[in-house]
Amino acid sequence: MQLGMVGLGRMGGNIVRRLLAAGHHCVAYDRDPAPGAELAKEGAQAVADLPAMVAALQAPRAIWVMLPAGAATEAALVTLAGLLSPGDVLIDGGNSMWKDSIRRGAMLREKGLHFLDIGTSGGVWGLSRGYCLMIGGEAEVVARLDPLFQALVPGKDSAPPTPGYAGDPRAEQGYVHAGPNGAGHFTKMIHNGIEYGMMQAFAEGLDILHHADSPALPAEHRLTLNLPEITEAWRRGSVVASWLLDLTAQALAQDPKLEGFSGHVSDSGEGRWTVDAAVASAVQAPVLAAALFARFASRDEDRFSGKVLSAQRKGFGGHLEAKKG
Repeated sequence: MQLGMVGLGRMGGNIVRRLLAAGHHCVAYDRDPAPGAELAKEGAQAVADLPAMVAALQAPRAIWVMLPAGAATEAALVTLAGLLSPGDVLIDGGNSMWKDSIRRGAMLREKGLHFLDIGTSGGVWGLSRGYCLMIGGEAEVVARLDPLFQALVPGKDSAPPTPGYAGDPRAEQGYVHAGPNGAGHFTKMIHNGIEYGMMQAFAEGLDILHHADSPALPAEHRLTLNLPEITEAWRRGSVVASWLLDLTAQALAQDPKLEGFSGHVSDSGEGRWTVDAAVASAVQAPVLAAALFARFASRDEDRFSGKVLSAQRKGFGGHLEAKKG
């Protein structure tokens, strides 16, 4: 199949590479020509602008926009909507606000276009591990583009089977048609809210271990603990074993005191939107809210827990947060 990719950053470029490896034809564009030139060496067709991308694709076209949420994504979708033909598909694979996806879907339907909002999880490891996809949009459009999704997801063998599962087999491959427009990004938003809570739990627990020899404790209660060894052991047989723990253990093995990381932790917006959704629906979410507020507090503090979060964010997403001083 053919796919156009707009935005060739940490995830967009690797999505193209994974599709190329599966035999799909990709037309690639980025305002910086360098990543497109690199992908052209790997078999993609690089173009200089959006009109050239549309011209290079056969109808019905499918174009995936992988840009930062907000103005950049809106501008690209509006521009492409003016260039495409009825029946073509636009995909937003970034971390857009789900309400924007509902609005954009309606706007594009008025022009005879289709729209998929795809929450995409996998970060910088997606090229090798595959991407978990949470898709919102029309069922027939999702089915039409299924060969693309099959090439991107991790596959059934990436996790043990769940006893008793009898749902859509696509979920066992690593992607789900979550519902109509908005459902994909809503699902990804909650995914990231949960991620905040999980990361914060690891960060706080490791901070306590890190301070087990604190002078504030009676001398007989002080413990000197080896965090790289502890997290390495936890990875095997522990109930907290997870990819987040794997990344944390890797960071600690390379830098036991995490001195190369700042305690400043950014938030991408989805944690805030998750808490907003909880408030709007009167659902209690104290852990997710506390995890969000802890990120705010990290910007005025320099704690080991913040360094753990920074290390995790770099591990899965390639987020580089400047070290203070």
